[in-house]
Amino acid sequence: MEKLIQGITKIFGNFKELFLLVLRLTLAYGFFEPAIKKINHFERIITWFRDGLHLPMPELMAFLATTSEALGVVLLVLGLGTRFIAFPLMVVMLVAIFLVHGTQVFAAKDGGFEIALYYFVMLGVLLSQGAGRYSLDETFLKKYFGSRTK
Repeated sequence: MEKLIQGITKIFGNFKELFLLVLRLTLAYGFFEPAIKKINHFERIITWFRDGLHLPMPELMAFLATTSEALGVVLLVLGLGTRFIAFPLMVVMLVAIFLVHGTQVFAAKDGGFEIALYYFVMLGVLLSQGAGRYSLDETFLKKYFGSRTK
């Protein structure tokens, strides 16, 4: 029985790298449209952050959110600086959960925080696990440090 469990674990463990790639690409796709909207309507984002969300320093906050999302799309696709970009994107998701969607309604169809929570959890996986084998992070770590991401 122990050998069976070890065999199953090994088989499904091989999918880890593929799923980390799919996770990164899914998140990049999810952040793409919001990033483009923020870039194209930056002044409106500042106004919304100031008047709608009542954030301090709305210009800076809009810049940080926009930069995090836009840079996040590129870095997640490449698997470069994955842990580095996961953290600020998690902060953006926390703002979305607590200030944009509120915590009273969960379902996305009702304007709730469901999607932001899913993204937060997925980013947490990348923060803790790294980008995986199919990434530039992996390539650079192997080349310069002789080790894989762990």
